[in-house]
Amino acid sequence: MEQQYLIDTNVVIDYLGQKLPASGMAFMNNVIDAVPNLSVVTKIEVLGFNAPDEHYQLLIGFMEDASILDLTSPVVDQCIDLRKNYKVKLPDAIIAATALVHGLALLTRNTKDFQTISGLVSINPHEL
Repeated sequence: MEQQYLIDTNVVIDYLGQKLPASGMAFMNNVIDAVPNLSVVTKIEVLGFNAPDEHYQLLIGFMEDASILDLTSPVVDQCIDLRKNYKVKLPDAIIAATALVHGLALLTRNTKDFQTISGLVSINPHEL
């Protein structure tokens, strides 16, 4: 089975704003064409931003096409474990737990925030 990915908030914003290098955009186009998986935290962060109406509609459309992964009991349990064992902020812990529980690699600009978490693969599309 081909690797699937969980897309962090900063990568969603950089992708939609076309701020990734050409290689990162090409990679993300393939990810988006397959299954754009997002944590419910990313949905909250992206749609909670006070964007102009035309940008907000783009964000809504992106969310409608994505698979939003909710806070399930296994994700909550994994998040608690991550918070106990690593110095990670709650939103990042939820995102990392979501990726781990679903067996997804994490696409993020902030790989350093996740590098100490055992078993989590994080990839920065800016560095592809």
